Amino acid sequence: MKTFSFQDRKRNLQIIQEKEFDLLIIGGGITGAGVARDAALRGMSVALIEASDFASGTSSRSSKLVHGGIRYLENMEFKLVFEALSERQKLFEIAPHLVHPLRFMIPLYEKGRVGMFKMGLGMWLYDALSLFQAPELHERLGRKESLERLPELQGHELLGSYVYSDAYMDDDRLVHETLRSANQAGAVIVNYVKATGVVLDEQKQVTAVHCQETATAKKFTIRAKHVVSSVGPWTDQLGEEIFDQWKKILRPTKGIHLTFEKKRLPLSSAVVMAAEKRIVFGIPRHEMVIIGTTDTDFKGSPDAVTATPEDVRYLLGVVEQYFPGAHIKAEDIVASYAGVRPLVHDGSENEGKTSREHVIFNDEHGVTFVAGGKYTTYRLMAQQIVEKCLQSFPIEERVRFNRSSTNQPLNPLVTIESFGDQEKLRTSLIEQGFGELEAGWLVDRHGLEAQEILKRHPHLKYWQLEAAHAIENTMCLHLVDFFTRRVPLVLAYKDHGLSLIDPISSVFEQMLGWSKEEATAQKQRVRDHVALEFAWRQKVV
Repeated sequence: MKTFSFQDRKRNLQIIQEKEFDLLIIGGGITGAGVARDAALRGMSVALIEASDFASGTSSRSSKLVHGGIRYLENMEFKLVFEALSERQKLFEIAPHLVHPLRFMIPLYEKGRVGMFKMGLGMWLYDALSLFQAPELHERLGRKESLERLPELQGHELLGSYVYSDAYMDDDRLVHETLRSANQAGAVIVNYVKATGVVLDEQKQVTAVHCQETATAKKFTIRAKHVVSSVGPWTDQLGEEIFDQWKKILRPTKGIHLTFEKKRLPLSSAVVMAAEKRIVFGIPRHEMVIIGTTDTDFKGSPDAVTATPEDVRYLLGVVEQYFPGAHIKAEDIVASYAGVRPLVHDGSENEGKTSREHVIFNDEHGVTFVAGGKYTTYRLMAQQIVEKCLQSFPIEERVRFNRSSTNQPLNPLVTIESFGDQEKLRTSLIEQGFGELEAGWLVDRHGLEAQEILKRHPHLKYWQLEAAHAIENTMCLHLVDFFTRRVPLVLAYKDHGLSLIDPISSVFEQMLGWSKEEATAQKQRVRDHVALEFAWRQKVV
């Protein structure tokens, strides 16, 4: 694949100032990445700008699940569930290194809102909406079987449980791989470039977007036939900045998650926990267990969202309710993260009932806005967004750009068919002296591309290899971006990876040409981020 590096960023900054594009996308989260890939694969000329780092907002702060949404059945949102389950299957196929099948248990209790019979009907409906293509169909377990499967579970008044299939993902890496695929197809992509205004023609239609690069404060303009806003919870903020009389459309909600070491909360499957009309998940992954999420209305700036002591106590209370024998305390928490969901205001009485359906519309000035939606359906959303944009194009261009082709793998070196070769590569790496754990990480995370990474950097240690790959292939510019959105160091490790900061920084210093002063400042930003993100510890622990 083509590189997607800081050097490519320099070239792209020049290109976006020189040419007119069919499509300019504002926002480098999963939706913008999906639109860039879909449009570029159709043959459109595409530019994408992101005000911060790719996936730095909601797209790296999700529950990290690819799922149909079992709880949406209760809201009768069958179309949403069907679409999500269909897209789940496609993601298994196009991103097998990022989306992994996982079994989920729903324990049911005597005083719960839903009994075994009603939940059983829901399970059959869930399997049916997946067209019975789930990795495994659902199971019904009695009380004894449930506790044998998950001994840590609260057994008092337990009726039994249902177990069904969904998936977990690496959300930030899914953004990066989607952007890499868009880059491969010719999209011109840059991070740390903010949209600050628009140029209108005599018909009040947008013909260009004013921008400013974050690091240098340099201002320039990007010309485009059409513009897409895919900035998630910043949608109303951007609308107000670039247009007069913008009418707000969002009902932002805040969600926080806690992470734990797997040995401290050893879950054999994910667990669906009902808490005050909300659903909280316990999600075991290869490197940690995630507990979340909360779901509360949020009025502040998405830039400033963090976990509060109240958020942390709430989730600890849910864990205590379902796993009292584990004796989980605040001291056991490895990390937390918080994000803002860009839900569309639909008049619902509370945030939990607000639909996760997405909305796509063309503004009177010729900008296509998208808001809401589920991470799982990002590929389908992107296809619909591009088709909405094409309504503004001449008929001959609509015909020319009519075909979406995003069912192909994101990374040609990581396909379901290559799994056999990946096992051989894992064995080969161990024979070459890699530890079993590190060999597994390399192959699981990068598939056969692990060979290419090792060829380019044969003398680097594991985490340094990851740093080199991030710089060359994800346009990673800063240490804090690496620690928080390229690898799970901050979320999965007790010291948040700070013990590795010097050897990792040395790779950035060499490849990006940092001075010692710059390296020191970059390392301090990582420490500052950790201190800010986990400031709640002082009031909870």
